[in-house]
Amino acid sequence: MSVASAEVDAWIADRLIGGDPALDKALARNAAEGLPAIDVSAAQGKLLHILARSIGAWRILEVGTLGGYSTIWLARALPGHGTLVTLEIDPHHAEVARANLDTAGIGDKVEIRVGPAVETLSRMETESEGPFDFVFIDADKPNNVAYLKAALALARPGALIIVDNVVREGRVTDASSTDAAILGTRALFDVVAAEPRLTATAIQTVGAKGWDGFMIAVVNDE
Repeated sequence: MSVASAEVDAWIADRLIGGDPALDKALARNAAEGLPAIDVSAAQGKLLHILARSIGAWRILEVGTLGGYSTIWLARALPGHGTLVTLEIDPHHAEVARANLDTAGIGDKVEIRVGPAVETLSRMETESEGPFDFVFIDADKPNNVAYLKAALALARPGALIIVDNVVREGRVTDASSTDAAILGTRALFDVVAAEPRLTATAIQTVGAKGWDGFMIAVVNDE
């Protein structure tokens, strides 16, 4: 019997995640406001949540807010005094995300900063805003290397850095590609492979979001 990977995702979500009115409302609001349906899946969102909880993250940095779906998952992993900073280039997306976060009851934990993330991260480095315990990068892929380097500068030893969409239906292996997203992702792998401060791997994912994957890196103790 052949079963579509999206059906398996739905089965997993039904057994291990269940219904969640705040998350459902966030996705509905995103669609109504015209945001692209490129959020992480429910299973992926819960994975991010579990990873953040597993290291006891107090401060989380997210690059790429969209409508705040992954932000909700991550903010829920924080303890009562924890905070999350999320970066979004599109003011409309940020406005929708703010509404979603407030509806989910975690708006007080989250600061949304609007503008090009490369510029925002540069200011954060200059102002020594770290350290962060957990960084999730899910924004424009041509800037993956810039985001990774900024994350490394802002993260504490032992922090986790997660990068989404690193497999891209297998096209990441195409050395002849001229696609900017592929080039940015391949460059990310090269930089991480040569970076002694990181221990990293990548895992492929299939499901409601197709064939893709996460890079997972831990910042080594100095």
